[in-house]
Amino acid sequence: MNSITQDMKYRQSLLCYAQKYGVSRASRKYNVHRSYIYRWRARWDGTVQSLACMSRRPHSHPNAHTPEEIDMILRYRRRNPTLGLIELWARLTKNGYTRRPESLYRVLRRLGEMPKEKAVRKYVPKPYESMSHPGERIQIDVKVVPRKCITDPELRLYQYTAIDEFSRLRFLGAYNEQSTFSSADFLKKAVAWYAWHGIKVECVQTDNGFEFTNRFSTSKRNKLTKFEDAAARLGIRHKLIRPYTPRHNGKVERSHREDQKRFYNTHSFFSLADFGEQLAAHQYYANSLPSRPLGWLSPRSFLRNYFTVLFV
Repeated sequence: MNSITQDMKYRQSLLCYAQKYGVSRASRKYNVHRSYIYRWRARWDGTVQSLACMSRRPHSHPNAHTPEEIDMILRYRRRNPTLGLIELWARLTKNGYTRRPESLYRVLRRLGEMPKEKAVRKYVPKPYESMSHPGERIQIDVKVVPRKCITDPELRLYQYTAIDEFSRLRFLGAYNEQSTFSSADFLKKAVAWYAWHGIKVECVQTDNGFEFTNRFSTSKRNKLTKFEDAAARLGIRHKLIRPYTPRHNGKVERSHREDQKRFYNTHSFFSLADFGEQLAAHQYYANSLPSRPLGWLSPRSFLRNYFTVLFV
């Protein structure tokens, strides 16, 4: 044992004191029984390593596998190296094996006869790609409005979100359906809104939902969605993220988490029009909040400073 625990140091101090002043005095000072001191003094050879606790694991067990059972298990494993645990156990039981599958598993593991698990290739993320100017890439996603925020049980509401990766400036849209028609309409409004702020959208990045693409459709794979058609008409490149990898759309996903905390946890909506009005106010508030990636500037201030420096 290479490590020295606090208990080992305590026992060494106790035994050194008992060696100098006697067992009875050490027993009173350290508040331990004399038999405790005698027991550890018998083990002590002058080194602190000898005062480590020894294993209490029993050397044998009355219900342990017999050598005959171990030999039978090894013979069956050698003859059937590809059998699974349950199949091997079923064959053994036909020849007099009376143990449970759990016991067989422990024996096989101890003997090193369990098949080795295939090494899982560790995921190595790609280097973060920073944008160089506003509009170079816009992330778009949809957030389903929580049911507890909607007073009408028959109403369904959805928040469409676009966020500029460079300036973090966000545009939000309120819709009562999540479809490729709503996605195309939102894209046109987002492009016009960003253009009003001096940003030309060059690329939009989305996940693989059916409201954006037919990539995983069995019958419409080669047919463009309304969203893809609108992007093509506007001259915007449409980039899809890797399937089942929402972290690649991390900025818009994180913004949805903040929306949940700052907006949806404290608001209720009576209709689509009411939801749109409250969402517009929340959009203005969110774009005015300071952000650490922007040097503690708000997206509006950051964009204003960028254009000021650009045209000076």
